[in-house]
Amino acid sequence: MGEQKSNGDPTQSSSQQPSCCRDAVHSLTEQELAADIQTLAAIGNETRYEALRLIAAADNGACGCELEPALGVSQGAVSQALSRLYAAGLVTRRKDGRWRYYSATARAERLLDVLDETRTITND
Repeated sequence: MGEQKSNGDPTQSSSQQPSCCRDAVHSLTEQELAADIQTLAAIGNETRYEALRLIAAADNGACGCELEPALGVSQGAVSQALSRLYAAGLVTRRKDGRWRYYSATARAERLLDVLDETRTITND
């Protein structure tokens, strides 16, 4: 018993584990991975994604009241969407009297830019 001999297959190491079966690794910490998942989940809903697009397109921030008719959903749905986008760090908010204005963060702008840039890329 003891050592096993290699069968000459170049995909196998001396320990008989195929090179394709090595542990996959990435450079993200658990906290970074969780933050990325939260960000992607925040834009993984049609209402939230479209709200973010509308906010990013607004010149001086978008008032929450402007989003309801544009999105065609209830005020409660808009409020939930904005809260989720805010929690994910994709929008900032400022209060002006009784109105709240939302603006896209630099990270949100970059994510939208990447989506725009890669929309036409195909995997030939």
